[in-house]
Amino acid sequence: MPQKAPLLLSSIVTCKCPRCRKGRVFPYSAFNLFGFSKTNDNCPNCGLKFEHETGFFWGAMYISYAFSTFIMIVFGVLAINLDWSFAKIATVLIPTILLITPFSYRYSRILLLYLISPNRHFDNKYL
Repeated sequence: MPQKAPLLLSSIVTCKCPRCRKGRVFPYSAFNLFGFSKTNDNCPNCGLKFEHETGFFWGAMYISYAFSTFIMIVFGVLAINLDWSFAKIATVLIPTILLITPFSYRYSRILLLYLISPNRHFDNKYL
């Protein structure tokens, strides 16, 4: 009997391999200032090669762009509705962007992997 895979959402949130959902995609924490962008070449558990071809993760830029656009829209709506000055917008927006950069980077790659990765083979009703 095949072993049940971890749930899809929890695997995405914890940045696990799209095939086995056990191996870590990133060797370091998102809070590691110098290591947050390091991606494992292969899954330490099942051996799936994460970068299928050279430049594979360039597609993650589009997902990251969508994240950034969403944040700018939210801040734009807040700024207009709360009548914020430019200085207040910059004071809030710049640190926010700097703080979410590692997460935007990671989750854009994770979402791309989960959307495009081959060989997903789980017998799980919550896929």
